[in-house]
Amino acid sequence: MKTIFYHRGRGGHRGYSEGSIFTHASDADRLNVRQKKCRKFFSFLFLSSASSVVKNVMNLLLCLFLLSSCYYKAPLLDSEELSEKTKDSLTYLYERHYTWDTNLEVVDDSIALERLPIKDTFIQLNKGDKVVVAEFAIHPADSVDSVWVKLAHTQDEQGWIREVDLKRSFVPTDSISQAIHLFSDTHASYFVVIFALFVGVYLLRAFRKKQLQMVYFNDIDSIYPLFLCLLMAFSATIYESMQVFVPETWEHFYFNPTLSPFKVPFILSVFLFSIWLFLIVALAVLDDLFRQLTPAAAIFYLLGLMSCCIFCYFFFILMTHIYIGYLFLIFFILVFTKKVYRNIGYKYRCGHCGEKLKEKGICPYCGAINE
Repeated sequence: MKTIFYHRGRGGHRGYSEGSIFTHASDADRLNVRQKKCRKFFSFLFLSSASSVVKNVMNLLLCLFLLSSCYYKAPLLDSEELSEKTKDSLTYLYERHYTWDTNLEVVDDSIALERLPIKDTFIQLNKGDKVVVAEFAIHPADSVDSVWVKLAHTQDEQGWIREVDLKRSFVPTDSISQAIHLFSDTHASYFVVIFALFVGVYLLRAFRKKQLQMVYFNDIDSIYPLFLCLLMAFSATIYESMQVFVPETWEHFYFNPTLSPFKVPFILSVFLFSIWLFLIVALAVLDDLFRQLTPAAAIFYLLGLMSCCIFCYFFFILMTHIYIGYLFLIFFILVFTKKVYRNIGYKYRCGHCGEKLKEKGICPYCGAINE
């Protein structure tokens, strides 16, 4: 492969040399036009191939999402090494999502357990009392709930309760399950909404007076705050999708929680990955925030960011419940992509004021010349 050297030819004509060959100005101009056309053609081919690759990847991900199971796999009970009691326990775990020896805690102010088969005799449990699942029974004649569960508080205090009442009045003792129950509790939700509205109105008034910065509108020089809100919206959409389409998957996770996104159904794995990514991005937000703002301004910005995240959580849960949250999520992704594209367009910073610049030259903010 020979190297082409551009130079100024005799008589003021521009030419190029490849060995002893010289081309005059008219031929060189034609060559430059051809080279430009070739570059445009190859760049078009590259963009077309890149877009086709992206489309293929998106189609593959969509196929994987549709073909992947959204339910926990049923346990294999064909092994002869398993005892009948173990098989029954695994069967209850798959069908009821909890089984014998599952530890539960009372969350109601009080609950009564019946001392069957003796009628009209009860055991009173109070909030915070812990019990363990001891036995299951089926009563087909019961019009309320045919499944009854025997709970043991102590060796002497044992009683029966309908499964529907058990799920309403008890929560697993696992810390993750209790955190899920606390976060989804109705009274806690109302309190969070009122707090978010209060903080949102206060920050909006301060923002209109140009005193504080807010996410997206008067944002800091970082894409992480808006990305954090997007992750909250995405997690809320996935969570409500499980509640609407595969509630048994979420119920099984509630009674058997894990922080690992592996070896769980696909939709639950996506949800757990989004939660972990949310925590990582939150740390990135804190790092950017306290580097760019004073501590007082950073605290107020965090309050506004918390309000935005809380609003995204409840808004997308409500919208997904009526099946239009997915459209809002797509719009949110487009808004975030637009902001990322704008940030990519700024390649330089002013050496005097530090503002972003698309190209070198006079800074439109302070008038300094950047070369």
